[in-house]
Amino acid sequence: MTSYSGNWFRFCGRDASSSLRLTRNSDLKKINGFCTKPQENPKAPSQTYSHRVPLHKPTDWERKILIWSGRFKKEDEIPETVSFEMLDAAKNKMRVKISYLMIALTVAGCILMVIEGKKAAKRHESLTSLNLEKKARLREEAAMKAKTE
Repeated sequence: MTSYSGNWFRFCGRDASSSLRLTRNSDLKKINGFCTKPQENPKAPSQTYSHRVPLHKPTDWERKILIWSGRFKKEDEIPETVSFEMLDAAKNKMRVKISYLMIALTVAGCILMVIEGKKAAKRHESLTSLNLEKKARLREEAAMKAKTE
């Protein structure tokens, strides 16, 4: 197997090096099926595409998304039919805006909890002390019920 693969690599190396030649302009030429740069034709393509982009009539919710995403300023500016790509782009933009809002609210909530925790620490309140007080109160209520029965 190794002798076969070694012969294969030697064959490819010899074939590739002998097939490519540099010209005076240092452009690579096409020789024996190797081509590094396709020849560009300055003329416009003669083929015309007959298919159209599928259009979609937006619902009221999709119209609001198009306005909120900043694609249109007023609802009157939205055409009767829009492309799916435009609608997807507007939805993706709204997803990003909502995620940024959620990030901002999370950071604000964390800051608020830190502030509230520091205020509770100044009042000498902690979860441990609150839990011990609650257990003591429950023991007293259980003792009172035992005495009355």
